[in-house]
Amino acid sequence: MTDNTPSTDETPSPDGLPRRRKPAARAAAPVPSEETLADLEAAAYEAEEAAAAAAALSEPEIEESLRQRGLRLTALEIAHMIVEAAEDKKAADIVLLDVSDLTSMADYFVICSGGSERQLGAIGDGISEKLRAEGVRPIGREGGSNSHWTLVDFGAVIVHIFAPAERDYYQLERHWAKAKTVLRVQ
Repeated sequence: MTDNTPSTDETPSPDGLPRRRKPAARAAAPVPSEETLADLEAAAYEAEEAAAAAAALSEPEIEESLRQRGLRLTALEIAHMIVEAAEDKKAADIVLLDVSDLTSMADYFVICSGGSERQLGAIGDGISEKLRAEGVRPIGREGGSNSHWTLVDFGAVIVHIFAPAERDYYQLERHWAKAKTVLRVQ
């Protein structure tokens, strides 16, 4: 014999099909106190800190990228690197001028000479290569060995590489006579 009485979960509907009752509203969870919330938040923070410390210990330290290294160099450090690179390429009469008080186009000028057209190109290339290895890229380069004057722009430092006759003609050191001479290599 079958029992035709509806179960407690189902109720008859007007069309005769069984319908489920909506579950009774559950009792609301107790609201934690402010102290309990603060303790939970502090525990979660400590767990995050411990996980970050464990991750830092397990991962190898990542080397600083060239670009990051280049960004942290000061204009004076870049200027000194340029002077060293020019010395390596046997540039003559190297002068480092601080023009920061006189113009807004740059902080330093490096002026040097090369004995031949080939040497002018080698000095410019050597400076660019050395600074690229340190993460500093030139903004621009003007002139060439056949123009007897090459300009390499590193933003805060501008490099002028002259043939001796053009250096005597343009006399940049005289034009920027009020600039402080930081370094002179003969």
